[in-house]
Amino acid sequence: MGHMKDKLNDIMSLTERLQKDYPTETSGFLSFLNRAEAGKALDIKQKELINVGLAVAAQCEWCIAFHVEEAVKAGASRDEIVEAGFMAVIMHGGPAYMYMTPLLQALDEFAPPPVEV
Repeated sequence: MGHMKDKLNDIMSLTERLQKDYPTETSGFLSFLNRAEAGKALDIKQKELINVGLAVAAQCEWCIAFHVEEAVKAGASRDEIVEAGFMAVIMHGGPAYMYMTPLLQALDEFAPPPVEV
């Protein structure tokens, strides 16, 4: 199993444990996520591309893995995902640039390679 897929498993394990041990707090957080993502002005692909950029800026490998996979599922191309990552680099500088490494790792695991024409 790939490194970034391990990150997704970490998220699932964490969520399951917190739901068991701290159900009120966890349910409140998950409810907030669902409500915050429910707006209709942006489509899911746009939202996930924003989340990719924010995950890189936040330097969160778990967030990168999750949102790259979700962006791929929403139809985002490799180039769109990398460009979203670079928007974080513009705003956050060198530290965000280093987190392009897990972004590319996640793309390699979740997105098909680019087609050469």
